[in-house]
Amino acid sequence: MIVIRRLTDRRRAYTAIFLKGEPPLIFPTSDQEHGRILEIYKQDKPYEGIHNDFTDFKLTKPTPPN
Repeated sequence: MIVIRRLTDRRRAYTAIFLKGEPPLIFPTSDQEHGRILEIYKQDKPYEGIHNDFTDFKLTKPTPPN
């Protein structure tokens, strides 16, 4: 299982990737880079057969503003 989280401090934003049994990978990223990482690892929306935050926490994809 892979866990991808966005971390921020007062100066920078980071992407953290956690894999069981491995040290975490934490590196600075922009919002666009973080979004692309989520897309690549299928964590950006619900997918059939993929367990992620959307399925685990019953999240829905945000609707764009009108």
